[in-house]
Amino acid sequence: MEEFIVTSIGFGLVVSLLFSEIFGIAAGGMVVPGYFALYLNHPLVIVTTLLVAYLSYALVRTFSSFMIIYGRRRTVLMIITGFMLGGLLRQFTQAYIADSSIELNVIGYIIPGLIAIWIDRQGFIETVSVLSIASVIVRLGLIILNGGDLLP
Repeated sequence: MEEFIVTSIGFGLVVSLLFSEIFGIAAGGMVVPGYFALYLNHPLVIVTTLLVAYLSYALVRTFSSFMIIYGRRRTVLMIITGFMLGGLLRQFTQAYIADSSIELNVIGYIIPGLIAIWIDRQGFIETVSVLSIASVIVRLGLIILNGGDLLP
């Protein structure tokens, strides 16, 4: 599985760079499509990650209405908020959801924060659209590299 992660992140970096250079729009961070490609067969995890990212964006935007948040502070606050919300969701899932078939989780630890940064910079629809397309391209590339076998 580790070779899939490394290949997926590497291929995701290339696809993200191409989308950024050709279309001028980012896929939610350079490494995000690679991670999302590995979870395309877990739609609830993807939706949960996007919800946590949007909630992180909304919280930081709300804080910025009465605090001075810009530049690096805004970037770090988005990542920290996404990290904390993802951690809270993980704790909630472990404590209150006994059914192991429910995949109420987020991808990675900083992925929601990276997506939130790009939602803030270019909008939700643009970010999620490009992220979806880039992730599918990465997943297709992984399937082709794997000889047509489905990934785990």
